[in-house]
Amino acid sequence: MELPTVNLKTILLVHWLLTTWGCITFSGPYPWANFTILAVGVWAVAQRDSIDAISLFLGGLAATIFLDIVHISVFYRQAGFTDTERFGAGMAILSLLLKPSSCCLVYRMYQERGGFLGRSQERSDYQTIDSPEAPTDPFVGSEGRGHSPQGY
Repeated sequence: MELPTVNLKTILLVHWLLTTWGCITFSGPYPWANFTILAVGVWAVAQRDSIDAISLFLGGLAATIFLDIVHISVFYRQAGFTDTERFGAGMAILSLLLKPSSCCLVYRMYQERGGFLGRSQERSDYQTIDSPEAPTDPFVGSEGRGHSPQGY
């Protein structure tokens, strides 16, 4: 079964929104862990060809699955929630339930960026930073040696 192509920005936006709502109920390590990983996800968006950025985001998403399970199970109260707190807890749980599918989609992006099996041949679904018409370096001399205006 072929996974659909999902934009990394969409994954980040959904998890950011659910984490923000989850912070209504859970504080402390819950927002620190989730927002830190979402910041790494922003790095993965900014550097579309970086294997390091996407692998750290993937590893962080997997780690927050475990951390969210622990945090929600420790701090979830059986009674005494207001409607707002119940909503926040529900959104944190929904975020936790969506993370495994997000990990599968991010893993696919990781493979397309060249993770584990080398550079993938099918990269047409994602925009790359490198353009085919790369500008030439104006400071490269005719002999192939680089000359900079500062004399380095």
